[in-house]
Amino acid sequence: MARIQIIAIITSFLFLLQVAYFIHRGRLREEYAFIWIISTGVLLFFSFWRDGLETMAKIMGVYAPPNLVFMGAIFAVLVYLLHLSVTVSKLQQQNKTLAQEHALLQRIVEAKEKRHE
Repeated sequence: MARIQIIAIITSFLFLLQVAYFIHRGRLREEYAFIWIISTGVLLFFSFWRDGLETMAKIMGVYAPPNLVFMGAIFAVLVYLLHLSVTVSKLQQQNKTLAQEHALLQRIVEAKEKRHE
């Protein structure tokens, strides 16, 4: 086993432990941790299977194996950005609804205070 392979395996495993630690401490929600666990699993898989990237590149018809890595990384980032955009859109709508409800409740409280005076 080559030195770089051992380093890749150890680094990937430590990263997986860090993700698990963040989940345990509540710093990372499970829905976001899923992508990190899958990514780390892929890294571990290719760390153990040295010729795996070349084999996958040949199967997919990619000229150079590093291009497959960049393509996968770009695709993962785009999927993650889409997920974050959907989440932000949903939160923006919830924030708007909450602000409207707050304004209505504030108007009701002010009207009741005027009646008591």
